[in-house]
Amino acid sequence: MDLTAHELAAATGGEIVAGSADATVTSVTIDSRRLSPGALFVALKDARDGHEFLDAAFAGGATVALVDRDVRVSAGATVVKVDDTMVGLTALAGAARARIPDAVVVGITGSAGKTATKDLTAAALASSHRVHASPASFNNEAGVPLTLLGAPPDVEVVVTEMGARFPGNIEHLAAMAQPQVGVITHIGLAHAEHLDGRAGIAEVKGELLDALPVDGFAVLNADCDASVALARRTQARVVRVGRAPASDVRITSVQLDDELRPRFSLETGWGTADVMLALRGEHQVENAAQAATVALELGAPLEAVVSGLAGAQTVNQRMELVRTSQGVLVINDAYNSSPTSAAAAVRSLAALDVPGRRVAVLGEMLELGTESDHEHMALGALAAEMGIDAVVAVGRPAPQIAAGARGGRVIVTTVADPVEASAFVAGEVHAGDAVLVKASRAIGLERVADDLVHGERVR
Repeated sequence: MDLTAHELAAATGGEIVAGSADATVTSVTIDSRRLSPGALFVALKDARDGHEFLDAAFAGGATVALVDRDVRVSAGATVVKVDDTMVGLTALAGAARARIPDAVVVGITGSAGKTATKDLTAAALASSHRVHASPASFNNEAGVPLTLLGAPPDVEVVVTEMGARFPGNIEHLAAMAQPQVGVITHIGLAHAEHLDGRAGIAEVKGELLDALPVDGFAVLNADCDASVALARRTQARVVRVGRAPASDVRITSVQLDDELRPRFSLETGWGTADVMLALRGEHQVENAAQAATVALELGAPLEAVVSGLAGAQTVNQRMELVRTSQGVLVINDAYNSSPTSAAAAVRSLAALDVPGRRVAVLGEMLELGTESDHEHMALGALAAEMGIDAVVAVGRPAPQIAAGARGGRVIVTTVADPVEASAFVAGEVHAGDAVLVKASRAIGLERVADDLVHGERVR
C-alpha cells in the first residue's frame, strides 16, 4: 500500500516531527535488516528497542519512521511520532483492511499446525484466486498487521495466521482482520501456562468464531473433542473436516511414503480426490484437508486444489528431512513444539523405515504451566511405546522425559543443553540411523540438526 507521511499521521493520530508530508512509503516493516527501499519502519519495543535502529533503517532505504519518543535523525529523513507505535501499527492495519473491502480474509488458529495450514491454504487457492498470506509465522499483534499491510490492492483472499498466548489475543487480531472464514486446527495444550489450561485455550481460540459474520463459515476439526462446543459459538456455517465418518469433508486411506510424505483420499461435496503432499508427517493430512475445504468453499476447482496442495511448502525446521553425506537421516522439527506436534513428530520418526536406529532428541515444550511435568513424561512414554531406539532428553524437563521413557527397551540419556546434546549425538549416531530433533524454538535445539548436517561429525 502506498501512503504519504501525511496519510500515515492521519491514520495513526500522529504528528510529522521531521521531513516531508509528501514522503511516500510502499511497504511496512519492523525489522531494519529486512526492509525494501521506500519502506515505513515502525520502531516497536520488544527484546530490543526499534528506536535504536532508526539510522540503520534510513541507511537501508526507509522513507519514513514511526516512533513514539523524541529522536534525532539525519537531515531529510521523515518521522511520524505517535503515543504508542504498536497502537499506531494496529491503526494502520485497520486502514489497510478498509482498503480491501471486497477481499475475503481467512483467519487460521489452533494449538498446532497453524503455519502449515496457512501455507497449504494459500497453495490450494493460488491457481484460482489472487492470494496473499502471512509470511513465515507472522501471527501476533505485529505479524497480523504486517500481513494486512502487505496485501496488494487487487487481492481476493488474505490468509492470516493468528496466534494466542493470553486471553483476548484472538479477539484483538480478528477485530483488525475482520475475517469471513475461520479455521481452528485443533485444541491442544500449547501456551496452557498463560491460558489456564485446555479450557482456557478453547475459549481464546473460539474468539475467532465469535468474530465471523453470519454469512461466513468456520472450518473445524471433526476429530477434536472441543469442536462441538466451539461450533456453538458462531452463527456462521460450520464445516467439519476429519477422519470421523460424520465429517462433512472426510479423510480416508492415509499412507506415508518412505520419506514421510502423506497420501490420502479426500471425500468432499465437490467430489473425491487422491491427494499427495510434499510436506512431511501424517499430521499434515488434517492440515491439508482443512486447507482444501477453505479453497473449495471459496470456489477453487477440486483439481486445482489437489495440484496446489501437492506443491505446498512451509517454513524451515518443520519436519525438514535431510540425509547427510554420511548416511544419517535428520528430521529437523525444532521450529517449535507442543504436546500435539511433539507426539506427531515421534510417531513420524517411528514410521521411518531405516536400517539403523531411530534416535529422538527431545527438548522442552515451553509454556505448559502445571501440565509441563505430565506432558514431558507422556512424551517420553510415547517414544518408548512407539519403539524408538534411543531418547536424548535435553534441559530442564530431561528427568521427566527420561522417567516416562524408562521401562521400555529405549536407551535414555539426559543432557544439560543443546551444546551437550549435539556433542553426544554426533558421537553416537552411525550411517543408517535417523535422528529427530524437537523442542520449542527458544531452546535452540536446531543446533543438533545443524551440526549433524553441516558439521558432518558422524562416525
